[in-house]
Amino acid sequence: MKKKFIPIFLLVICLFMYVNVLGIENKLYSQTVNASTKRYVNPIGRTVGLKLYTNGVLVVGMSEIDGQDGNKYMPYNGSGIKEGDMIKEINGKEISNTQELINIVNSSNGNEISIKYERNGELIYTSITPVKGKDENYMLGLWVRDAAAGIGTLTYYEEATKTFAALGHGITDVDTGNLLNISNGELVTSQIVSIVKGVKGRAGEIRGIIDNGQKIGEIESNTSIGVYGIVTNLDFINSIKQEELEVAKRNEIKTGEATIICELENDKVERYQINIKKIYKNSKDNKSMLIEITDEKLLSKTGGIIPRNEWYSNCTK
Repeated sequence: MKKKFIPIFLLVICLFMYVNVLGIENKLYSQTVNASTKRYVNPIGRTVGLKLYTNGVLVVGMSEIDGQDGNKYMPYNGSGIKEGDMIKEINGKEISNTQELINIVNSSNGNEISIKYERNGELIYTSITPVKGKDENYMLGLWVRDAAAGIGTLTYYEEATKTFAALGHGITDVDTGNLLNISNGELVTSQIVSIVKGVKGRAGEIRGIIDNGQKIGEIESNTSIGVYGIVTNLDFINSIKQEELEVAKRNEIKTGEATIICELENDKVERYQINIKKIYKNSKDNKSMLIEITDEKLLSKTGGIIPRNEWYSNCTK
């Protein structure tokens, strides 16, 4: 029987051998073809790095400012700004990173500044008067960030569109828990440093680094069902891609034995056995099946399915 590819993303920690997995359809592709079109992708299964840059500056917290006079100030009080808001402009100037925000606030000399920010797709206007701190800098009392990075699994490459899909879930901010609204990003190579095996009551993890990673492609969208983008380094992707397979439709998926691929050692992608226990054919979201890890080699190394997406970023006050 001809093999078909089921694009499932393994991201839920396996503590008791059973896990939910996510099935997905590439929205970029579905906009250009009809439902009956056959689709072919190259499975990848490699650990990669992802660098994401926000569409504005994300507010992740607030704190008091120690003023030069010894008093404590909260200049953001009454502004309406909350954690999870995205600052887009200050005094009519577009803000794309934290350093731009710092420069404008410092140049205000304590005069009131106008701020445009976004919340749930709505643009809101407010104003704040910066306070001069003990370090001689003017501040708003807001903790902000403009980028995030981490490692995850590159799931497949689609040669017909030169696109890729990764993770199988959206990247959320570690402080607010909201889906990260990005302007752009980069997909880069990564190196696995260590694997912590999962056991009952404690999640395992794959630890890796992306410093000096080779660029693979451009990240264009971060959605609740995965990260998508365009491959720009075709030489690299052609050197790691697996045999092209036809994508199975949801109604073609059957319960029983199946194979997954993943990278647990650098530059070594291997196949492991699983058992599809249940199929959710009428699911309205991207959870499409329940699987059991049966491969003893995989269980001995990881304890099951463990997360790869270690996300980190620097905050600026």
